[in-house]
Amino acid sequence: MAELTTLARPYAKAAFEYAKAASKLQQWSEALEVSAAVAEQDQVKKALAASGLSAEQKASVFVQVCGEQLDANFKNFIQTLASNKRLALIPYIKDLFANLKAQQEKTIDVEVTAAYELPVDLINKLAQSLSAKLDRQVNVNGSVDKSLLGGAIIHTGDMVIDGSVRGRLAKLAEALKS
Repeated sequence: MAELTTLARPYAKAAFEYAKAASKLQQWSEALEVSAAVAEQDQVKKALAASGLSAEQKASVFVQVCGEQLDANFKNFIQTLASNKRLALIPYIKDLFANLKAQQEKTIDVEVTAAYELPVDLINKLAQSLSAKLDRQVNVNGSVDKSLLGGAIIHTGDMVIDGSVRGRLAKLAEALKS
């Protein structure tokens, strides 16, 4: 997977730079979402893997499946990917593009897993606190995991803050073993 991400990175950067210069970040983000969903369909994967189709035919099929949601410049991007045999990288390109867009907009998504449903005011306070700490606009997504017993676990990118009772008990158990 790391290799595919490496292959996708220059395409994602190029798409991001174009979209930023053209003031179309949101439009290209949405087009990449649609394209990634199409690229992940089994029938499309089979059609793209068929060796009997030329790059132009593969791009044409892909664009037809996506429908009217792609502008001319994005269709050219799809054609470039097809001619370089990189259409399968679109889901990776979408993820990398989203990361670049979030950095540009200074936003970050945070996943909060708690032992119970958190009240809205607590989520807002948490978002404000994380926003100040991370110097970014924070979008909080919450989920419930009863096995935590209490507290919460906060995930964002590669950062994890474990404030759960289960996590604290595990640390205590480890400390007692050593």
